[in-house]
Amino acid sequence: MSALSNLKILDFCTLLPGPYATMIMSDLGANVIHIESPSRPDLARISPPFRDGVGTAHSTLNRNKRSMSLDLKHPEAIGIVRSLIKSYDIVIEQFRPGVMDRFGLDYKSLSAINESIIYCSLTGYGQTGPYSDRAGHDINYLSIAGVNGHSGKKDEKPPLMGVQIADLAGGAMHSVIAILAAVNQRHLTGAGQSIDVSMTDGAFALNALAGAAFLAGGQMARPDSNPLNGGSFYDYYQTSDGRYLSVGSLEPKFLKGLAEILEEPKILQLGVQHKPDEQTALKALLTDIFSSKPLSVWQKIFRDEDVCIEPVLTFEEACEHPQMVARKMVTSIKSIEGYEQNQIASPFRLSESLPAYKHCGASLGCHNEQILRELNYRPEHLNRLLSCGVFG
Repeated sequence: MSALSNLKILDFCTLLPGPYATMIMSDLGANVIHIESPSRPDLARISPPFRDGVGTAHSTLNRNKRSMSLDLKHPEAIGIVRSLIKSYDIVIEQFRPGVMDRFGLDYKSLSAINESIIYCSLTGYGQTGPYSDRAGHDINYLSIAGVNGHSGKKDEKPPLMGVQIADLAGGAMHSVIAILAAVNQRHLTGAGQSIDVSMTDGAFALNALAGAAFLAGGQMARPDSNPLNGGSFYDYYQTSDGRYLSVGSLEPKFLKGLAEILEEPKILQLGVQHKPDEQTALKALLTDIFSSKPLSVWQKIFRDEDVCIEPVLTFEEACEHPQMVARKMVTSIKSIEGYEQNQIASPFRLSESLPAYKHCGASLGCHNEQILRELNYRPEHLNRLLSCGVFG
């Protein structure tokens, strides 16, 4: 039995945060129906690059889920959702505050049908506060959450990250945790509840070390101000061929090992000092050393050394790294149509319940009829719905 096989989820989300959250849960066995507008389909579905005519992001984010197309402006569509709510007792939606209320699909309305419903609203800024109705993207959430204010290098602009931290860590992961916490509480009390997840709140909470240092210690977070954000030799160093090494040898035993491997005692002498001048001098020393050889040579030198130094890989190189291969982090998944494509595997390793992959993201409305049959819709009713525009 899969770990979450008892969970039945209606997913009204698009793009990245919500679909990533439900992908995590569907990989672990949850029964998820992804409900999309037939006239405004999920942009992830229609955004390049494409594989077999479908956006690769959609194929991954919506794997294992069934697809239902519903025009929520149509009264019959609302009736279908209300019927589903009798058994699909977890909802996750990503609209701006008030949109689901206008459809009559808000928490209060649906909990009147099923009092044990768990209803997660995932938005950029949350359901309350002066920014609740404001548009935003990952870069905006990270900015007002203070994360970008102490990232990057002093006197340079904040860095653009290759991973959407606020969307995924701030929003998707916090949504999964909150939903599973609510499920556990429902086991204890029998009651459902509403959940308000803000990607900005989640990103703000990720300031664990910097936040503690400022709020309790009065130490302001700025670029290059602490050992982990540029204030020490903990950094990236360019090699002679323009590639980079990540150096994290902070602890004394790793620093000592690094000095011995590079045959440079000044590394240890400077590294144990935490004064800015010594750290600047050590950075300059390491910059000179690492710029003397190409990345491939440094990889051979550090391959069997336990000193917290690793190459900065491209994503395609990461896919072939022995650790990723050993952990089977790339998997091949079939579509409903029968073609296969490689995708990032689930990172969860439960001894009694491995993630399972049924199929890639389904075509829009692929499961409309199947789901309606499960709701015991009579053939004539089904035919009428199919012809009146409910599904587009």
